Amino acid sequence: MGDYIMETEIIRNLRSLAIAKAYSPEAAEYVGEALDYPSDKVKCKALWVLGEMGLRRPDVVAPYVPAVAALLSNKDSAVRERAVNALGRIGRSDFSLIEPYWQKLFDYAQDEAPNVRFMFIWASENIATTNPQLYGSRMDVFARLLNDTDPRVRIEAPEIFRVIGKRMPQFVFPYIGKLKHIATNDTGRVIRIHAAGAVNTTIKSQMSDRS
Repeated sequence: MGDYIMETEIIRNLRSLAIAKAYSPEAAEYVGEALDYPSDKVKCKALWVLGEMGLRRPDVVAPYVPAVAALLSNKDSAVRERAVNALGRIGRSDFSLIEPYWQKLFDYAQDEAPNVRFMFIWASENIATTNPQLYGSRMDVFARLLNDTDPRVRIEAPEIFRVIGKRMPQFVFPYIGKLKHIATNDTGRVIRIHAAGAVNTTIKSQMSDRS
């Protein structure tokens, strides 16, 4: 009972910090220390809060990035998912902080858990928003995810092509035919919409570059 009460209190405190948008070094220290708590629920909440902190104040979460990266190998898929997400949010704001772990993130494109594969795409979208040039030689990884067995992953996969196509359309053009096919033929309505959005954004971006 005591451990449960402690777990509940820590999660409540983490939630309060998130609601208050507390981004001070002291708040980051509390969240960072929670990463070491035995409960996976606490780890998950701490990772989410640390990612949101890092998006806005990467300097205050910098000391805890190695601990976040260490949780990428956690046996609980929810913890792996949140660790991938946190690195993506921090990396969007300051890529240098997560650069040592960026290549490792690509391992999670093939994670056994679909929630982790989904989050790999979403984290990559975050990083690509500010660092699209990193992904020129990596697009085949995302092209394979367009055919993932999980519908949620297939819904999200076209979005990385949209994000990168808006900024670096030349990276996406080799996949336009595949995206058009999905936009026309996939049985999932949202998948078709996202694929069409990636095509339209990429073409519009290229036309803008030429004008």
